[in-house]
Amino acid sequence: MDIDDVVRQIASTAEGDAVVSNTGPLAVISANLDHIAHFGTDGRWFDTLGDRLCTDDSGNAQWLTLLDGAPLVAEANRLTGRSWPRLAGSDLIGPLLDEAEARGTVVGFLGGTRLIQRLLSRNLTRTRPALIVGGLWSPDRSALTDPEVCRDLAESIKAAQVQLLVVGLGKPRQELWIAEYGPLTGANVLLAFGAVVDFLAGSIGRAPHWASARGLEWVWRLALEPRRLARRYLIDDPPSYFHMRRNSSLSSAADGSIQREGHRETVHFSDEGTPDGSFVAIGDPADVVVCIVTYNSSALLDPLVAGLRGEARNLRLRVVVAENDSSDGTLEALSKYPDIIVVPTGGNLGYAAGINAARRFADRDEAILVLNPDVRVEPGAIRSMYRRLVRSGAGIVVPQLLESDGSVYPSLRREPTILNALGDAILGRRLPNRPWWLSGTDYDPESYRHPHRFQWATGAALLVRADLAEQLGDWDEQFFLYSEEVDYFRRARAAGAGLWFEPTARVTHWRGGSGVSPELNALMAVNRIRYARKYHSKPYASGYHAVVVLSEALRWAKSDRRGVLRTVLDDCTWDALPGPTASANAAQVLERFPRGAVIIPAHNEAAVIGRTLAPLASLAASGRIELIVACNGCTDSTADTAADFDGITVIEVEEASKTAALNTADAHASLWPRVYLDADITISPAALGMMLDRLERGDVLAARPAFRYNSSGASFMVRSYYRARRRLPSTKQALWGAGVYGLTEAGHARFGQFPSVTADDLLVERALAGVQKVIVNTPPVSVQTPRTPESLMSILTRNYRGNAELDSNGPGEVVRKAHTRQTLRELLASIRGPATAFDAIVYAYFTLRARSKASQRPVRGEAEAWERDESSRHQ
Repeated sequence: MDIDDVVRQIASTAEGDAVVSNTGPLAVISANLDHIAHFGTDGRWFDTLGDRLCTDDSGNAQWLTLLDGAPLVAEANRLTGRSWPRLAGSDLIGPLLDEAEARGTVVGFLGGTRLIQRLLSRNLTRTRPALIVGGLWSPDRSALTDPEVCRDLAESIKAAQVQLLVVGLGKPRQELWIAEYGPLTGANVLLAFGAVVDFLAGSIGRAPHWASARGLEWVWRLALEPRRLARRYLIDDPPSYFHMRRNSSLSSAADGSIQREGHRETVHFSDEGTPDGSFVAIGDPADVVVCIVTYNSSALLDPLVAGLRGEARNLRLRVVVAENDSSDGTLEALSKYPDIIVVPTGGNLGYAAGINAARRFADRDEAILVLNPDVRVEPGAIRSMYRRLVRSGAGIVVPQLLESDGSVYPSLRREPTILNALGDAILGRRLPNRPWWLSGTDYDPESYRHPHRFQWATGAALLVRADLAEQLGDWDEQFFLYSEEVDYFRRARAAGAGLWFEPTARVTHWRGGSGVSPELNALMAVNRIRYARKYHSKPYASGYHAVVVLSEALRWAKSDRRGVLRTVLDDCTWDALPGPTASANAAQVLERFPRGAVIIPAHNEAAVIGRTLAPLASLAASGRIELIVACNGCTDSTADTAADFDGITVIEVEEASKTAALNTADAHASLWPRVYLDADITISPAALGMMLDRLERGDVLAARPAFRYNSSGASFMVRSYYRARRRLPSTKQALWGAGVYGLTEAGHARFGQFPSVTADDLLVERALAGVQKVIVNTPPVSVQTPRTPESLMSILTRNYRGNAELDSNGPGEVVRKAHTRQTLRELLASIRGPATAFDAIVYAYFTLRARSKASQRPVRGEAEAWERDESSRHQ
């Protein structure tokens, strides 16, 4: 539109001729690069103006955005090939006041100091004597952060019957105020025109025509007000310019008319909670399912539950607690609350795994509220979050977090990048007003006063829409603690969900639930690197890793950072960081343990079979699992030892063949899914339950648990070999290596019976190539390494002989060569210094020598030998 069109549309709407019933007032924006910085897709307030911020049912402001800044006009000219007029608020205000004076429209002015408003009143009286001024309001800036003061201000404007309100509070405050309180003013049109009040008052001079015509008005204003405008013009606007050039396109509706968004239907809340604040049971409908993960949290439960009881009077809440094997009496303390559903996880499985265990108790139409145990929910918080979730169509809503002293905790974060990580590494919490791209945390107080979108936030409290929770599925359990919420928020954004901050919902966070220690700080640093590796290229992740190293190097002397630098430098130490651990009390997991079968082939395993069966015996005796020990060619007491355990089926197979044992046990088993477990591997009930649960869902065909090599007592050369092996990514991603893997019925059908080969786990790996397999982040299975180089060579020779059996048929040779090349690349990439180079050489030596031995024809009698590690087989 040109200036005449705009003036005619706004003047007609202000007079009341063009106001559409129930759509709310028209809010007019004068858009420039500063507007893109605040409200563009990279801005803090992106999408804020398109949704209702006003918490009343008084209507939703409709937004008209005018092309103002010279760079925007130039971009419009470039995209369309035609010339567009610049519609600056400072140019429009004169003609608009002329129209208002002619039509008898009541005008009001909001913004500016009292002195400025006195000058404005004097100028208007002198230059526009017929203009009807309903009032001039000059609130203190601090007062604009108080909702009650703002409501009173809006009521005052409404009482003055203002039709056209000029709002000059500065960007973005004026737009946010209009969005939240504009509908309450009763005005038909609100003009977000920034410095117009100052221009009308004569306190600031307009740029001369030659400067405006050449797009240099910003230079003029910067020269007049360098302290106030330097950051805007020199720091914030340049990235906005490049963002605009990179992402601008033509709108599908470019006919020159005002495009009004449809009126959002008002949602009425019916206060369907319980009068006594009790929580609803499984099977009863709930609005929100509250998921809490506890670990040594007994002292935190009473204030947490008290706050939730208050919220349960307004919304139907189901409360589920995943108890991570606390040792401080948390489980006993929870027994005081019979209406809370308690889920013992069977160990300290981590925060993400705990959430996953708790969210199983939510139906598809119930929102999920994730809460830390160290929070207190303030009155009305969950209701406010739920209201925001429904009204804005948000996918996730987070509240305002308060410190224990009542101050606002800066909980809003930006997506991790090398630049903001570098800024945080060098500056820490200093210079909180630095450019946004140099800080991972949003420290701006303005961000915590208004609802708006964000990128991610501290995960102490977050409400997830039911359908989004279903779409995203489980939280990523590779993040035992820390970074799991960063990952979840990122996946939500990738799914197109809006993430909203709701300041009227307040939650006090004591921030003491996890404690502080060098080990936890090391885990936090390492998980930041893991997150970068998950979502970025190798070069980018390496750069991010380097920045994390720099950050820890600058803080190495602090008592709570001791050893952190050493840990982030050496990937091999990451396995020793805090991670999932199994409970010593296996009975805790019996109640809801998933059903399935466990098959253990055993050849002369009397020395170790007892320790393998002991953790699973109670599961077998209770009938939760089918546990079958297939003794193949045993000449010792393996069968008798296994038969001493109740509920275990023992089968004796004459042939000393592992695959024969597997096939015979498969024929006896009736349950799916099935876990195949080597007789010298000990798996905890928690790890087994997590595997069966993951396979039971039906979206994967195979799984294996996490594992760790236990090289205690091993020789130096053996430890060096396994250090190198741990550094190979393929070791962490394959089904083989842990001595245990699981299959669904559909996965097993991919190959039918186990053929007569040595490497059954590699067979399964290849049979399921290209289909969904998963590594379940369980309490790790401990894989005992050989203790001597001779024993290591023995099992490697057997492994490579088994690989050769598979490679001898058709495409197997191609697969072997591809795997060899991949291993070589990974081995070379693992070298980062003399120590890692030595480990890589040792790995290559054992590998090449074992492959050479495996390719040789065995001497008479050697074929019948059962090649395995005898050096570590002891009770």
